[in-house]
Amino acid sequence: MAFKSVKGNARGSNFLGYNVSGKATQYHTAEFGYKGIQQGLTATGGVISDYTDGPAVYRAHIFTSSGTFSVTAPGTFGDTVDYLVVGGGGGGGGFYHGGGGGAGGTLEGSITIPAIPTSHTITIGGGGNGAVNSASGSTGTPTTILDPRGPTTYTASGGGGGAYAPSGVGGITGGSGGSGGGAAGVSNPSPNTSTAGPGTQANQPGPNGTLTGYGNPGGGPAVFPNSPQFIGGGGGGAGGSGNPGNTPTPAPTRGVGGTGRPSSITGITTHYAGGGGGSFYNPPAAPGPSAGAAGGLGGGGTGGGGTGDINNSPGTAGQPGTYATGGGGGGAERYSPTLIGGNGGSGIVVVRYQIGQLTAAAKATGGAISYYDGKTIHTFTSTGTFTAPPSFNETVEFVAIGGGGSGADDGGGGGAGGWREQSVPMVGPQSFTVTVGAGGAAPAPRSNGTQGSSTSFGPLYPIGGGGAGSSAYSGPRVGGPGVSGGGGSRGGGGGEAGPASGAPFPGTPGPSPTSGFGYIGGTGTEGPPAASGGGGGSGGGGGNASTATGGYGGFGIQLPSTFRDPKSSVGFPGLNSQGYWFAGGGGGGYWTPGSPAGAGGAGGGPGAPRGPTNLGWAGAAFAPNYPPQAAGVNAAENSGSGGSGTTGGPYPTPGGSGGKGGSGIVLIAYPS
Repeated sequence: MAFKSVKGNARGSNFLGYNVSGKATQYHTAEFGYKGIQQGLTATGGVISDYTDGPAVYRAHIFTSSGTFSVTAPGTFGDTVDYLVVGGGGGGGGFYHGGGGGAGGTLEGSITIPAIPTSHTITIGGGGNGAVNSASGSTGTPTTILDPRGPTTYTASGGGGGAYAPSGVGGITGGSGGSGGGAAGVSNPSPNTSTAGPGTQANQPGPNGTLTGYGNPGGGPAVFPNSPQFIGGGGGGAGGSGNPGNTPTPAPTRGVGGTGRPSSITGITTHYAGGGGGSFYNPPAAPGPSAGAAGGLGGGGTGGGGTGDINNSPGTAGQPGTYATGGGGGGAERYSPTLIGGNGGSGIVVVRYQIGQLTAAAKATGGAISYYDGKTIHTFTSTGTFTAPPSFNETVEFVAIGGGGSGADDGGGGGAGGWREQSVPMVGPQSFTVTVGAGGAAPAPRSNGTQGSSTSFGPLYPIGGGGAGSSAYSGPRVGGPGVSGGGGSRGGGGGEAGPASGAPFPGTPGPSPTSGFGYIGGTGTEGPPAASGGGGGSGGGGGNASTATGGYGGFGIQLPSTFRDPKSSVGFPGLNSQGYWFAGGGGGGYWTPGSPAGAGGAGGGPGAPRGPTNLGWAGAAFAPNYPPQAAGVNAAENSGSGGSGTTGGPYPTPGGSGGKGGSGIVLIAYPS
């Protein structure tokens, strides 16, 4: 595959964990009004990023959530597109001595497009869950591309989960996957044995081209006969096998995850699909590394690091694999109810093709750069830098959205991240840090939801994170505070709505106050039956629960027309089915001790089935008579929406955590 490395013009900001933008440019295409034009393919889907390699100009469509790559017209630069496809990374193993999660399988190659129009359905795989207590990490979800002309499905497998070692019995084998999970740490060859998972990623041939597969096995256990030291193996990576860490020193050899595989398909070389690091245990009396030393490093900067432990004290959580890289999660050491193996990183698809030849430099750098309706648009889905040179003198329009709050275990939906919108004059030179807030993490069992993190565009425009839903089992039942408040939980007289610091949305896009737009959450009911309230949205309040259903999440807001580029799939379906919606509240859960079962509330965030007043991610519905508890629904990354609440049920129950909040986003536009 002809991936090209960008030259010295590749300066810019951090996008998806790496520098992308380079020197933004205008090109020989009809889009920019030139005469006697060369024209690349006409295509839509994903987040658009345009960059240069010498005089050639490329367009990358970056999919960090599922969508469709559609080609509607041919171009003058050929009918071949380059693909990078990465599956979700495996989760890290848990108590005891967890191995690192394997990276998602990786596919690279070129596919011809002989028949136009055509559409390829892209499904992005999620990372596997890190182990909770005594368990192996779960396998990541595959990332797929459906080519309807074959029909052919190209599949990048999910990474295998990291192993664990049950007390007193042989270690569990690491999970198989695109790259295999690491073995658990053991102290004797027999009977305490554990083996690493194999890498299974295969080439993916099709009638229009073959995508080459990359994946490797995890690392075997580090075995020290009759030794108190335990070292979990690293998960395999796309670029190499996991390290078993067979010597206790030096520290960097301990259970390091397999290296990722470099690609410059986005315009800058970065590593994808690194394995997660294995855990390390060394009591104070043992020789070698100091007690509680850190576990293995993640591979290639994308896998999560493993953890260490001091004697029999609680360990720490394994680090997660990096978002949208397919990195494996780090293995965890020892036990604590809230400290688990790291989750695997979600997958990614990037499609690239040439669109023109360089003619003139654009005005600023940072983020993924695209052009629409006479405007240059910079899209930040992770933290980076927006830089305007001395020649810059424009009115900048921006939308910044905070991370949404998570839903609660047996409780309400999370509140949406705050929405800040403004037009401001800007004269260079200027360099602003753009910080994209993370969504609230899924809470531990019987715990309140967590608040999302703030997003900011430089030092002047802080955006508060969304509020968290509350729990029915511990702590106050009132929804958590935020720019939009979390939903109150069921039971105990009914939980109160979470307060909101945001201002009411006026109904049409326009300048926001400093606090941003946001609304309160909904209230819960006592019951039985009992239900929890929906989280507040940026465009409307969360719904109150009833005896028949959980409260719906509050409405989101649709982007201003400036940012509604039909080539890009930024945003999510919403009230008018036109897309470009963000920052809705999560739906509340529902519980009943008998029949018939009720339904969880519809989420206010974009993307899920909904009626005229309910849009977005649904709260988890609950069947009668205490079946295993259903997990909450996670909000989509870069949506700024709240995660859903869960139902009630007996404990312990697997997968009962509230849904995670969606991370935020920043969009900046000015005249081209």
